[in-house]
Amino acid sequence: MLENIKIVLVNTSHTGNIGSTARAMKTMGLSQLVLVDPVSPPDGKASALAAGAGDVLANAKIVSTLAEAVADCGLVVGTSARSRTLSWPMLEPRGCGEKLVSEVPKYPVALVFGRENNGLSNDELQQCHFHVCIPANPEYSSLNLAAAVQTLCYEIRMAHLNETRRESVQEEYPLAEDLEGFYSHLEQTLFKTNFIIPKHPGMVMTKLRRLFNRARPETQELNILRGILASIEKTSKENK
Repeated sequence: MLENIKIVLVNTSHTGNIGSTARAMKTMGLSQLVLVDPVSPPDGKASALAAGAGDVLANAKIVSTLAEAVADCGLVVGTSARSRTLSWPMLEPRGCGEKLVSEVPKYPVALVFGRENNGLSNDELQQCHFHVCIPANPEYSSLNLAAAVQTLCYEIRMAHLNETRRESVQEEYPLAEDLEGFYSHLEQTLFKTNFIIPKHPGMVMTKLRRLFNRARPETQELNILRGILASIEKTSKENK
């Protein structure tokens, strides 16, 4: 899934930022780097700052225009640090990661970063379906390129991990009649232990129902609770 997420750098000035971006990407499991019209191609400084991510840097694709970089993408999100004359659909970083991960099974997607000094042009931003802005400290919102890449790649990774967990964990919840059987069993046990006085039951069971509804025990957990009640009943009988 992550292999089809492109990180696109437009007209990057400093080759060191390209290397740092490759490193930021690899730490989050991303590998597809596209360079649009870089001022200089990756060099020794880029390799040094890429550290162990030399493979990402070596496989980086260089193209002439943003249109060429995203031609095969079904979703393109551009980073923007400031409001523009024409408002555009905006995403928060977390929502950006979730949206990219949710659509990448259908087609390649791209996250686009602009120039170090002035970001993406209005024309480039209009080639994006959404914009994303990192809500940094308004009194000092200066993020270097690699830090911005790292922040948004982290959100992509977290969204990917959450999606993977949802796919692998299939919770099984009890039916309504099973829950009612548990509540009946619980109430009878509490009567037998004199926790609830039959003539003055109060709101105990109502509050316990609310508690378990809030917790929403899974089927296996409910079976454990029934087993606990059965052991309490057995012990109570033996002590009489």
